[in-house]
Amino acid sequence: MKEIKIPELAESITEGTIAEWLVKEGDKVEKGDPVVELETDKVNVEVNSDYAGVITEIVQGEGEDVEVGDIIAKLDENGEAGADSSSNEDSKEEKQEEQKEEPKEDKKKEEKEEKKEESKVENTEEASKKDQNDDKKGDVIASPAARKRARELGIDLSTVSSRDPLGRIRPEDVDAAAKGTSEKKESKPAKKEAPKTAEKTEFDKPVERVKMSRRRQTIAKRLVEVQHEAAMLTTFNEVDLTNVMKLRSERKEKFIDKHGVKLGFMSFFTKAVVGALKEFPLLNAEIQGNELVLKKFYDIGIAVSTDDGLVVPVVRDADRLDFAGVEREIGNLGKKARDKKLAMEDLQGGSFTITNGGTFGSMLSTPILNAPQVGILGMHNIQKRAMVMPDDTIEVRPMMYLALSYDHRIVDGKEAVQFLVRVKQLLEDPYDLLLEG
Repeated sequence: MKEIKIPELAESITEGTIAEWLVKEGDKVEKGDPVVELETDKVNVEVNSDYAGVITEIVQGEGEDVEVGDIIAKLDENGEAGADSSSNEDSKEEKQEEQKEEPKEDKKKEEKEEKKEESKVENTEEASKKDQNDDKKGDVIASPAARKRARELGIDLSTVSSRDPLGRIRPEDVDAAAKGTSEKKESKPAKKEAPKTAEKTEFDKPVERVKMSRRRQTIAKRLVEVQHEAAMLTTFNEVDLTNVMKLRSERKEKFIDKHGVKLGFMSFFTKAVVGALKEFPLLNAEIQGNELVLKKFYDIGIAVSTDDGLVVPVVRDADRLDFAGVEREIGNLGKKARDKKLAMEDLQGGSFTITNGGTFGSMLSTPILNAPQVGILGMHNIQKRAMVMPDDTIEVRPMMYLALSYDHRIVDGKEAVQFLVRVKQLLEDPYDLLLEG
C-alpha cells in the first residue's frame, strides 16, 4: 500500500486547500497522473501520483486544508480498477447480514434472561414489593436485553412505558418507545427545533455563512498589511484618449492582419507606464530593510479579475516588447488566469502594476498597492465630456480619470504627480509610443 502525499510546491507555498478530486476510490491511475487539484494562496496546482495502481482510500476530502507532506490518499499498486469499491460493497453486505443475524441471537438470550427474572420475582412476594418500591424511587426495572436495546437506540428507559403487569421493561417496549419518538419528531419538527433557533445570534434574519477560499483569505490579509505598512497616497489626473482611439481605428484592420491580435488600450497604457518609469525610477523600486532596490527591468503586472479573486500576472520585459507582443502576452495571461492555469512564475517578480476598473464601469477609485511594489496605476471608464480647448472652443472628448497610488516613504508627491502627468502626455500623443515600440 502506497501513500499519496502533498509534495513540495514552491518556495513560498507550504499549504493549500483541496479544491477538487480528479479521481475517486476504486479508480486506476498511472504514475504521473493528476489526482487532485490544490488551491494555494496564489494559483491552483495539480498533484500527481508518484505510483501506478488503484486508489483505495481518499484521506482528505474537498475543502479541507492540507500542508506539504500530508497524506491525502492511499494506493494499492497490485489492485484492479473497481476492486476497492466492490470489496467495500461486499463488506457492507456482510455487515448487514451480521446485523440481521444478531437480533435473532439477542432474542434467544433475552427470552432466557426474562424467564430467569420472572421465576425469581414470582417465587417471593418480597421481590415484587422491592420492585414496586424501586419503581417509586425512580429506578427502572428492565431486562438486560432491554437495557442493551435502549443504549443502541439512545432511549432513556425512564421515558419507556411497560406493558408487563409488574412494570418490567422488555425490548419490545423500547422499540415501541423509539418508534413513538421518531413519529413525534416527524409530526412536530418545529417544536423540537425551537430551542436551536432560540439561541442568541448577531442576526435576527436569515443569513448564509460561506467559508472564504484560501486565495480570498490571502488577498484580504495582504491588502490589510499593505495599508498598515506603507504610507500610501493617491494622486489623480485625466487623460484625453481622442488620439489613442483615432490611432486604433486607423490601424485596427492592418494590425490584426499582420499580428493576429487586436490593438487594445492596455498596450498603450503599458508602454506609457514603461516610458514614465524610465524617467521616474523610484516608482519602479521597492524597500528592503534600510535599502532601496532600484529595478533596472520593467516587468509590468496586469490585474485580472477571476471568480476566485484578483490575480496579477506579470508581462515580462515589457520595454522590449512591441505593441503586438504586449497585447499577445496580456491575452495569454488573462486566459490562463480565467482557466486557473497560471503558474507561480507568472505571478512573481513584478515591478509595477496596472489595474483597469473601467471594464466594470468604475469612474474613479484609489487602487491599493501590490506589495512590495511602490506604485500602481488605476484606469477607469471612458466618458465623453465637454472640454474647453486651447482656443477656447468646446469639444466633446473621450476622457478617462487616472489614479496613481504610491508609497510616500520613498516617492515624494512631486515625483508622483510628474509621473502621472508624463503618462498622460504619452497617451495624448501616442504616435511617439508606436515609433518607440
